[in-house]
Amino acid sequence: MNDQTIAHKQKKLTKQVAAFAQADTKNSMLQLLNTFIPFFGLWFLAYFSLNISYILTLGFTVAAAGFLTRIFIIFHDCCHQSFFKQKRYNNVLGFITGVLTLFPFLQWQHSHSIHHATSSNLDKRGTGDIWVLTVNEYKAASKWTKIAYRLYRNPFVLFILGPIYVFLITNRFNKKGAKRKERINTHLTNIAIVALAVISCLIFGWQSFLLVQGPIFLISGSIGVWLFYVQHTFEDSYFEADEDWDYVKAAVEGSSF
Repeated sequence: MNDQTIAHKQKKLTKQVAAFAQADTKNSMLQLLNTFIPFFGLWFLAYFSLNISYILTLGFTVAAAGFLTRIFIIFHDCCHQSFFKQKRYNNVLGFITGVLTLFPFLQWQHSHSIHHATSSNLDKRGTGDIWVLTVNEYKAASKWTKIAYRLYRNPFVLFILGPIYVFLITNRFNKKGAKRKERINTHLTNIAIVALAVISCLIFGWQSFLLVQGPIFLISGSIGVWLFYVQHTFEDSYFEADEDWDYVKAAVEGSSF
């Protein structure tokens, strides 16, 4: 694809998304209502259905997981400061949705901005992305690296164990070199998550809480990782070394928009 075609695609894409590039408070509030109300409604239905049939409970949790995924999308938009016009409101809602999705707001906002600035750059991999090796890199890798890579990208590891490891464990710790404000935000998020879990266990019982929240967490986590995976990992996706990497090409050819 030549530069002229890339420029044309970028111009066309920019024109198509222009209407959605500005925050709309009315739509934002509507999205909060049609996301949070169904999520908590389904959560309570799942809880009350425990006395009827756990199969019915699982049905409610699958639906609730879809809305929790949507809550993460709202969290994502708050990280981009695009859900509300006011930065303060984005930060507050980002913190709340971060607690519900187990993501520290400022930590993920920082790593995600790096991801956008380096996506598809082979020399700047490792922040906010899925581990990717080129064919030549894989062929030149050691036996243990090949085994680790194949295990990492095994569907069970990537979409089941991966979300558990990232959401429950690595998200609880600050990244090396994190600024004070980011570190405090991570600690406050952890405290809020623990407090919410304890309160929920006291109200509903720890077994009922786990029977409802467990499937919701696992399903939404798998969906979230899958969405990130397919966005940049597909046939003919754009990847280049730093010296040849181009931000426009990465935006147009490197994402499955």
